[in-house]
Amino acid sequence: MRRFFADMNPTLRGFLIIIAIVAVIVLLSLENTVISLLLIARIAFFIAIAFFIYLLWRERRSDIETWSVRARFAFYGGALLIVGSLGLFFFAGASGRSALAFFVILGLSAFAMFRVWRDQHSYG
Repeated sequence: MRRFFADMNPTLRGFLIIIAIVAVIVLLSLENTVISLLLIARIAFFIAIAFFIYLLWRERRSDIETWSVRARFAFYGGALLIVGSLGLFFFAGASGRSALAFFVILGLSAFAMFRVWRDQHSYG
C-alpha cells in the first residue's frame, strides 16, 4: 500500500489528501471549528502585517524625522490609509465597488509613499 501512494502522481495524491480532510470535516460536522480557525488566522495575519510595518518604521524613524513636516504628513498619511484599508478589508470584506476602492486606495497610498521616499532621497 505504501508503494501505491509513493508511485502515485503527486497532484492526485494531494487532491486525495484534501478530499480526506474535507470528508472528516463534513462527517464530524466541524464546519464551525474551521470557520473559527479561519477567523483566528485572518486576525493573526493582520497583526503580522501591522507588526512588520511597525518594525520597518522603527528601523527608519530617525531618517524620517529629518524630513520636512509636509513630507512626513504625506508619508504617515499614506501608511495610515494602507493600514486602515487593510483592516477594513480583513474584517468587513470587499466585493464589487468596495474591492475596487480598496485597490485604488492601496495603489495611490503606496505611490504617494514611494514618491515622498524618492523625493527625500534624491540628491540633485
